[in-house]
Amino acid sequence: MTLITRFDPVREYATLQSRLNRLFRDSQGPEGQETLTTTAFAPPVDVYEDEHGVTLKIDVPGIDEKDIDVRIENKTLTVHGERKFEKEEKEENYRRVESQYGSFTRTFTLPDSVDQESVQADYDKGVLKIKLAKKAEAKPKQIKVNVGSAKQGGEKTLEGKEPKSVGQAA
Repeated sequence: MTLITRFDPVREYATLQSRLNRLFRDSQGPEGQETLTTTAFAPPVDVYEDEHGVTLKIDVPGIDEKDIDVRIENKTLTVHGERKFEKEEKEENYRRVESQYGSFTRTFTLPDSVDQESVQADYDKGVLKIKLAKKAEAKPKQIKVNVGSAKQGGEKTLEGKEPKSVGQAA
């Protein structure tokens, strides 16, 4: 037996609203206070490519350069680091901690066009910039196109002859 229900956009909106309310209510602790949850720390990465290479910009503020490790192995770039929680604060009664702490690992598969021997990593003002140069054969090549008539420049051309017809004496 098939049951036919009428589409009611108001009911759909009310269902969506109740789901959103439940989502926000569940994310809060007792008495409406937000709970402090920890998530895996993964710094954001911007990757861009031009004709010379591939560049990665990784935002890692508050991390010392000695706590960052960059490796390339088997066409895989691995960036590992750790942001340590500073216990220098006199107050231990934090109401809210939104900064993410702990170790992270980001891995990237390198394309065949990247020269794994030519890698440069710079760290400045909390941004790690990794430059990966492209192999010479992977760089775009510009081919010069000669423009002009074929008869210029002393080039010879073949002149066409009329084909002999069959049955005609030569």
